[in-house]
Amino acid sequence: MRHRVEGRKLNRTSSHRRALMSALITSLIRHKRIKTTTAKAKETRRFVEPIITRARDAYKREKEGGPVDVHARREVAKVIRDREVLRILFTEVAEAVGDRPGGYVRVVKLGRRLGDGAEMSIIELVDFNKGQDEKSRRRRVQRSKEAQDRRRKRSKEALAEKDETEEAVVDETVTEEQEKAPKPKKTSKKKTSAKKTGEKTSAKEKTESTGAESIEAENETAEKDAAKTEASKGTEATAEEKAESTNDQEKPKDTSPES
Repeated sequence: MRHRVEGRKLNRTSSHRRALMSALITSLIRHKRIKTTTAKAKETRRFVEPIITRARDAYKREKEGGPVDVHARREVAKVIRDREVLRILFTEVAEAVGDRPGGYVRVVKLGRRLGDGAEMSIIELVDFNKGQDEKSRRRRVQRSKEAQDRRRKRSKEALAEKDETEEAVVDETVTEEQEKAPKPKKTSKKKTSAKKTGEKTSAKEKTESTGAESIEAENETAEKDAAKTEASKGTEATAEEKAESTNDQEKPKDTSPES
């Protein structure tokens, strides 16, 4: 268990950790912003905050007319061994910090690193990030504008799709009504002329057929009349023969003897 164990070991020995913290603090004061793992960034924050506080207090005393605080510089020089970086810390950084009561640095997480999957972060000085803040502000404004444009575009597309669907529904209803309604007969000139010619030919054929039928009927009636007349003549002849025969029978025979 890690009871009463202060700080992060970072898988290093104590001397290695001191060297690592010295290098990270020096780079942070020089560049005002560095990228490292989250564990190292948080451990660096623990050590750099008291150093900046010491430089700020020394700068205030010197600005009020006091002597140069050599003791503070020597104490800080135990960690920051670069004289140029030490000068930047006691002049530029201390002046920029001003009356800020702590919280001189910021740790921003970036996500995990490809390869070993370590969680990465950016540690930066808050007072030296104004340009970056302005850039981020502009970026945020630009992103918000782009987001608004995308929303407007989506809303317009949605309205257009809605109108299209409504038009499609109206067209479908119209087509259904047209299908349900009785369709008018299509009469073209060619078809009407063809129909007329067909009607004429059919009328001619009908008249010819009726004429032939009437002639045949007349012939049949004439034949029937002739047959009837012949039959009537035959019946008359037979009647005459019968009458003659009856007359012959009715005459008395002359039985008187000849004288």
